[in-house]
Amino acid sequence: MNKLDTKKRVQILQMLCEGSSMRSIARIMDVSFNTVVKLLIDAGNACSEYQDKVFRNLPCKRIQVDEIWSFCYCKDKNVPAAHEGEFGFGDVWTFTAICADSKLVPSWRVGNRNIEDAKPFIADLASRLSNRVQLTSDGHKMYLDAVEGAFGSEVDFAQLQKIYGVEREDTKYSPAKCLGASKVTIKGKPDMKQVSTSYVERQNLNMCMGMRRFTRLTNAFSKKIENHIHALSLYFMFYNFARIHKTLRVPPAMEAGIADHVWTIEEILNLV
Repeated sequence: MNKLDTKKRVQILQMLCEGSSMRSIARIMDVSFNTVVKLLIDAGNACSEYQDKVFRNLPCKRIQVDEIWSFCYCKDKNVPAAHEGEFGFGDVWTFTAICADSKLVPSWRVGNRNIEDAKPFIADLASRLSNRVQLTSDGHKMYLDAVEGAFGSEVDFAQLQKIYGVEREDTKYSPAKCLGASKVTIKGKPDMKQVSTSYVERQNLNMCMGMRRFTRLTNAFSKKIENHIHALSLYFMFYNFARIHKTLRVPPAMEAGIADHVWTIEEILNLV
């Protein structure tokens, strides 16, 4: 069986990490589409396992959490009757957490925007932290029970509750105007000056820019939920370990003390 040389596999991973679509990679690299898919699956599994192993006892002090919308296979309104209500068909939400100091993304979860997925996401986040943290989320009610179940009283938790105006019909692809926001203490004694979701919202923008499948109003969306998850695992490995943060001048994993150097794409490939 033919096997791609290391240089070509590195180039394919580099293009996946930089947001190129899999079909464009197949055309540019003159390989089959299935070859690109196979490498994505292998790399996604390896990156997920590695990060799950090393993201333990993290010294984070300020954590922000949020969720970002996408869809898989088709939009929710077009889901076939045979797949109605089946996860992986229609709306898909990605929960993300970010350390406000090191910009590390220690935990994420793909699921639905409900308490059933919020609880394991927050529980996973709590299991990776070594000390009490200040946690900020948006005003979604699902976080109230999720944080209570995962942290109990051992957290300083606040919500940033935004107030939106009426959505107009002539702004179909733009959100309603934000009229203001209020900071609400939920548990503990959070520093209200540090209550913000700006970093995690900026991280969500990075995901949209760094993964073609998050680009809206195109046909680049994920067709299979498994590949969607693999792409996220690879992206976060690249973001945490190999991509130099413009403000920190080092990748987030180095800033958090998890890595001692900037990873190369070949090192990520070696995890496979």
